[in-house]
This record gives sequence, C-alpha cells and structure tokens, in this order.
Amino acid sequence: MSRKLKNIELNRLSREDFKEAEKIPMVLVLEDIRSMSNVGSLFRTADSFRLEKLFLCGITGTPPHKEIRKTALGADESMAWEKYEDAVECIHHLKAQGYVCYALEQAEEAHWLHEFEARCKIALVLGSEVDGVSQEAIDACNGVIEIAQYGTKHSLNVAVAGGIATYQIATSLLSDGTSV
Repeated sequence: MSRKLKNIELNRLSREDFKEAEKIPMVLVLEDIRSMSNVGSLFRTADSFRLEKLFLCGITGTPPHKEIRKTALGADESMAWEKYEDAVECIHHLKAQGYVCYALEQAEEAHWLHEFEARCKIALVLGSEVDGVSQEAIDACNGVIEIAQYGTKHSLNVAVAGGIATYQIATSLLSDGTSV
C-alpha cells in the first residue's frame, strides 16, 4: 500500500531557490488566451516543470490579477514572464535567441506529440480558446506539434493541452541529458 506524501516531504523549492535554480530550456508563448484561469493554470504548469519563462501576448491577461492568482497558486510570483503585444514579434525574438518555436495546433504536416523528441531550446506557442494559434503565428514558427485525440471532440482546453505538451517536451529534454 502506498502512503500519500506530506507537503513537507515533497522537497519543494522556496521562491528564492526556484528563481536561482537551473531551468528546463523551454518557454511558453500564450497568444490571446481569454480566460485568466487558463493563464493561471499555465503559470502553475510552467512552475511545476521549472520552465524558463512565459510570454503573454495580445489580449492574454497579466499578473497581478485575482483570477490568475486563484489558479496559479503563487506561480505568478515565481515564474518569469514578459508581455508582448504581438505573438509573431515574440516568436521572431525567441528564434533570434536560439529557440526552436512550435505551435501546438492541429495542422497539416504537424509532428505528433507522442513521437516528438526535443533536443534544443523550445518555445511552445499556445493559442486562444476559440481560434487556437493564429495562422500568422503558425507561419512564424519552425513547426507544429499536435496531440493525438480519439473521441468525438477534437479539442482540449488550452491549459490541459499545454500541460500535456509541456510534460512530454520537458521529459524529452530531460532524457536528452538536460540537467535540472
């Protein structure tokens, strides 16, 4: 029988230690995310995998905001973030910094997430709840990653999809010898 761990046994980093700790070479780019709850959830996901940063683009809300704080549970204070008015401009900036940029979307010639192997600095672009990643942002990216889906619905909540993809990509980066 397994015993549930107590919070003190989880060896969580303090906010100060987190900010100084080595990060997984991955960032999230949020393009026009309408729901502050989704933004907060993505902050929490980025913190849990110790990603480098979030880029909040277009109408995506920014901290401090009570709805972001509600779901982020403090990750809005630990995670580095930057605001960009335009996701395409952000993608070009990240590419110039050596990131390979992928949109998480359903598109022609997309790479299946379960087959994707990351071997470099990754920027994952997540799009709005209604329209997904814009075609302009997709065009600016190096490629597209798609999550295989098998039911009648062929869309996931952006925070859920972002969590699934972040887990897979972070795991791939760590298996490549990236230390954290």
